[in-house]
Amino acid sequence: MQNGKIDAISLYEDIQKIKEQAPLVHNITNYVVMNSTANALFAIGASPVMAHAIEEVEEMVGISRALVINIGTLSELWIEAMQLAMKKAKEKNIPIIFDPVGAGATRLRTDTCHKLLNKANPSIIRGNASEIRALFLAEGGTKGVDSTHSADDAIESAKELSKKFNCVISISGKTDIIIEGEKIIRINNGHRMMTKVTGLGCTATALTGAFAAVNSSPFIAAAHGMALMGIAGEIAAEKSTGPGSLQVQFFDTLYNLKEEDIIKRLKLE
Repeated sequence: MQNGKIDAISLYEDIQKIKEQAPLVHNITNYVVMNSTANALFAIGASPVMAHAIEEVEEMVGISRALVINIGTLSELWIEAMQLAMKKAKEKNIPIIFDPVGAGATRLRTDTCHKLLNKANPSIIRGNASEIRALFLAEGGTKGVDSTHSADDAIESAKELSKKFNCVISISGKTDIIIEGEKIIRINNGHRMMTKVTGLGCTATALTGAFAAVNSSPFIAAAHGMALMGIAGEIAAEKSTGPGSLQVQFFDTLYNLKEEDIIKRLKLE
């Protein structure tokens, strides 16, 4: 990274830091994606742990370099565990990456998001456009956990959320958009087949956590996480015949990604 600039070199440097440091990334995430997000973190060199028991979350946060909170499969006990983990991470100045899966789809999800966000400001909120809009507007508009809006539809909501919680907002879509206050960057990588694989959005959140563990700038960490997702997805799609093989190729691409791949493919605005 040169003077805080986001480019192919800074992205590759952070990937190398992850491989060298193997940061422990604590995930309280959903049943659907635990295996795939853990494998993605392993593939880039991070050390994942999936721990949600109330009896151990605070202790686990204490030895972690980043905390990923994903509300995909909620229950009363998990909500309590998330609150405890976020409070401890705030006390220890550990970056929190928050994924409001399905916010706006049900009152439980939307209310839980606000309860957790008021417990501790995250470093990064990463979601699709409908989820980001729902957090700000408390409106319905998701179809399950899928977005019914484009990333551009959520820009104004994201700016306000960024100011309210003093955090970075990472919006996934055909174009991924990273916002911090009035600062904005667009990432035009990815492939449409990625939308056919369950949990790749959650994987983006987990990978963002790995970058936040090695880079003190949440804005750069968020951009690097989404850029890596998009580039790896493009390469994997070119080698795949469908969503099943794409998932396998995606993990292999994360593991084998070279600097020249990033230089050739990275598309930033």
